[in-house]
Amino acid sequence: MKKVLSIITMILFITSIALAGCGQKSTNIKKSDGQEKSKTEETAASSGPITINQEIPDQEILSKGPSGEAAVSAKTLQLTEEEVQKIKEGKYKAALVMHYAGNDWATAQIDGLKATFEKMGIEVVAVTDAQFKAEKQVSDIETVLAKKPDIIVGIPVDPVSTASAFKKAADAGVKVVFMDNKPNGLEAGKDYVSVVSADNYGNGVQAAEIMAEKLGGKGKIGVIYHDADYFVTKQRTEAFEKTIKEKYPNIKIVERGGIIGPNDGEKVASGMLTKNRDLDGMFVVWDVPAEGALAATRTAGKKDFVITTIDLGTNVALDIASDGIIKGLGAQLPYDQGISEAILAGYGILGKEAPAYVAVPALQVTNKNVLDAWKLVYHQDAPKSIQSVAK
Repeated sequence: MKKVLSIITMILFITSIALAGCGQKSTNIKKSDGQEKSKTEETAASSGPITINQEIPDQEILSKGPSGEAAVSAKTLQLTEEEVQKIKEGKYKAALVMHYAGNDWATAQIDGLKATFEKMGIEVVAVTDAQFKAEKQVSDIETVLAKKPDIIVGIPVDPVSTASAFKKAADAGVKVVFMDNKPNGLEAGKDYVSVVSADNYGNGVQAAEIMAEKLGGKGKIGVIYHDADYFVTKQRTEAFEKTIKEKYPNIKIVERGGIIGPNDGEKVASGMLTKNRDLDGMFVVWDVPAEGALAATRTAGKKDFVITTIDLGTNVALDIASDGIIKGLGAQLPYDQGISEAILAGYGILGKEAPAYVAVPALQVTNKNVLDAWKLVYHQDAPKSIQSVAK
């Protein structure tokens, strides 16, 4: 009898060990490449629905699309869990064709796209940087097409000279999604899925409102605009100037200067300040040339001066946080713009109807909210350098 009980006890002990092992969350399963991953990793890798950050303020979208289309808010876009799974099964490939990849805006767009494509099981096979040169972008597209991507997300350097290259991609069956602008002659729903942009008109309005507040509603200002056939930068400048002229008649735009590239800001601002020594402020069309304008302002010895701009880059955020000369800006939300572009690429793959023009709401940034704004824009905390000077 004791022997029987001993055997039963041993069986129960072994069984309990086996059951305990089955209950552990790190049970290993084989991947197709022979590597092992845990059950918890597999669960974490599975995606639910995909949307942009729903905490983004519900601002009215003021921008129109490249062909005058009404904007649809990016907050309305969604891929369901079932749609994501269907896309994963296709094992698609994507290429990112950038006009320029040397700033925080571009980095955040690319990060948002890559993170979302990973959730969709889409491999990013190329990321190119045209360095603002149309001929290089045309060459980049040719190189990318040799990799046979199913998706291209890109921003045309020039809407005329890049049109044939993007059209070639569309004719090859590639699902094309554009950032900010579209090449001439291409049609939504036929040659491309959609155009995704920030509310650039709305951001121009935000920059004007900050300028007016900081100047107390009066003063003389200059405007540095983008002297190129570029849809979104035109919208920013138009919005800024129209808002100032219509709402703040005691603020006079006394000088305008055009830039061709991001490094022209200091030269143009310096010339403007030499010619107009009594300027009180300056609007600069985006953050990198605004850094140059800031340098020119400091060289000119201007302290009681107001600069506003568009885009929350590291250097302008640092100046805003320390209550410097750059008093605020209208921020794009490039990470969420990247998510939106990836979602719309998914629409194209699935044959799901997509709006022709989608915009991410504008965001006003001053030293009162710069740290919170950074987190909204980049999905991470501000760098320590910005946190340390924030007032």
